[in-house]
Amino acid sequence: SRSFFDRPVLEVAPDLLGCTVERGGVVVRLTEVEAYAGHRHDPGSHAYRGKTPRTEPMFGPAGFTYVYFTYGMHWCLNLVTGPVGAAAAVLLRAGEVVAGHETAAARRPGVAPRDWCRGPARLASTLGLTGADSGRDFCTPAVAGDEGRSDLVVRAPATAYDRDRLRTGPRVGVAGAGGDVTAYPWRFWLDGEPTVSVYRPAKPRVRRTRP
Repeated sequence: SRSFFDRPVLEVAPDLLGCTVERGGVVVRLTEVEAYAGHRHDPGSHAYRGKTPRTEPMFGPAGFTYVYFTYGMHWCLNLVTGPVGAAAAVLLRAGEVVAGHETAAARRPGVAPRDWCRGPARLASTLGLTGADSGRDFCTPAVAGDEGRSDLVVRAPATAYDRDRLRTGPRVGVAGAGGDVTAYPWRFWLDGEPTVSVYRPAKPRVRRTRP
């Protein structure tokens, strides 16, 4: 329900672990996510400095998608949370394909099943997402011809995961203040899951000087 997502992002993020995300016949059980608090509260967020055409979906309401392009080749999926204007969202980092294996294999040819959704770009690719899927309502059932609604479906697990398996740590590849391990341990994952991505700190940017 929309009320599930209309909460603080640090509450929603760990609660998404174990949930399933379905699109186009592929169902993924989430094993890793990252929280981004948004406008003025999180220097690691795309929305930190304010609204842009790209980040507009993050500013609400909750229950909408934010799909962004990175490294000039990959899409990544976020689920918007919190009140309108907060610009908070949860990045879906990794998961296990639990249904639709043939479709997933066709979308990820030559890739081992464990790695189909091991990382946010891989997860979005396995679900067949692109920038056209950004800014869509996934809490309202999709209707043919309604471009404002998403065909993405998020479902709660039949059984909640054991909270003793919950782990937290720094977000992957976030540079600057937003990558501070102590201030922003906002990556959440389930211990013992082979699909969880490998942690990589952000690479420091090297400024080139003219001779």
